[in-house]
Amino acid sequence: MADDSRKPDWKPRTAEVLRDQVKAYDAMRARCPVAWSDYQHWTLFRHGDVMRVLEDHQTFSSAVSSHLSVPNGMDPPEHTPYRQVVEPYFSHQAMEKFEPTCRRIARNLVGNLPDGQPFDVVEQFSRAFALQIQCAFMGWPASLHEPLRDWVLKNHRATLAGDRDAMAEVAREFDGYIHDLLEFRRKAGANAPRDVTTSLMEEAVNGQLMTDKELTSLLRNWTVGELGTISSSVSILLNYLSRHPDLRQSLTNDPDALPDAIDEILRMDAPLMSNRRVTTREVEIGGRTIPAGEKITLLWASANRDEEVFGDPDAFCPRKNRDQNLLYGAGIHVCPGAPLARMELRVLMEEFLSAVDTLKPAPAEQPERAVFPTGGFNYLPMIVTK
Repeated sequence: MADDSRKPDWKPRTAEVLRDQVKAYDAMRARCPVAWSDYQHWTLFRHGDVMRVLEDHQTFSSAVSSHLSVPNGMDPPEHTPYRQVVEPYFSHQAMEKFEPTCRRIARNLVGNLPDGQPFDVVEQFSRAFALQIQCAFMGWPASLHEPLRDWVLKNHRATLAGDRDAMAEVAREFDGYIHDLLEFRRKAGANAPRDVTTSLMEEAVNGQLMTDKELTSLLRNWTVGELGTISSSVSILLNYLSRHPDLRQSLTNDPDALPDAIDEILRMDAPLMSNRRVTTREVEIGGRTIPAGEKITLLWASANRDEEVFGDPDAFCPRKNRDQNLLYGAGIHVCPGAPLARMELRVLMEEFLSAVDTLKPAPAEQPERAVFPTGGFNYLPMIVTK
């Protein structure tokens, strides 16, 4: 087990690090690319080291949590049948079917943005889009928008504080939402809505229908991932484009370039900061010996800026960097929902760019960056004209 009395190589929660996390991670990647801290345990900063972990699931297990985590926290062979159940929900055909709904939500939100007046991108746009799009995809009622919004904020505060009691209470609250959604469909029987949630209830794993515990874990992972990363992604994209008006105009003129451009902007400024693994044996990595049973933080926010792979990490080179971009991970745990996230962000940006003439930071108001474990912004004041 970890020896928490060892001397830390860095302190990820200091004011200096939190003031500019990207700068701090860039510095650590050069100074101490495999680093120990009480907060993140072993942190890997380099692209090559992270790739090694992603490709060796026998040495670096995803079963980090003591709680059931479907399928994120599973290793093969347990992981495989759940993954096979999940992937069809993000097929090309499924994305084509959902895109018109996504576009309607995006167009409505863009249309309701205040014209020429400061507004908070996070509160009025990115978080609203994430909530509406997730509920629409899952077949959940609009009445869940506000409860889920409050739940996301409570979950974030509990996670940031490391308050285990609060985190457990937040988990129980989410379980209650899922219980009600499942019970509603069971009582409706043949009249239950034919949506993603109902379909998942009918999925068999190893010849057995998934239990409510498995369904709740799966839906919690989908929801946390979707609401957090989509909202963060939208705020990052608008912040970047507001500071690069030539690129914004170029993408307005050539929306076919949006998919690669979105992935590249999110490579430079990570919406999802990290993932975790645990060692199954003693292993040497980056010149450090890590014992068995140690937790490892894969810091996407650093690995995706590694100069050894990308050169100048802030240079916008979408085609050059496409194949090495770890935005959606790699290996057997590469994000199954990547096609959905890419479609949602592309459609939202198409609608935004086609409707908005100018985008700029609101004067005299300072944005507030989110801090680890969350990417993007807590507050992002902008002005658009249409």
